[in-house]
Amino acid sequence: MVLTADERRTRGRVAAYTLHATHDPKITTIPARQAFHQRFLDAIPADLPEEERQRRAGYALKAHMTKLAFYSARNRRQRREAKVGAK
Repeated sequence: MVLTADERRTRGRVAAYTLHATHDPKITTIPARQAFHQRFLDAIPADLPEEERQRRAGYALKAHMTKLAFYSARNRRQRREAKVGAK
């Protein structure tokens, strides 16, 4: 039996809710959070002291998140303007 896209989404939602009901999300997401942070740490030269690498990786993360916020706000504004202009 082939599932529709809506059925697959619903099945995935049920699985996610079940997972979160039975496990602590802070524990289940540790590997993903570590890999995400490692991405920024890898962008910093390895010959620096570890404390400096961690500090710079923190700023790289802040830069990344700020850039995402900028693009998100810009896109929301553009959609809003397009919606107003279409009336």
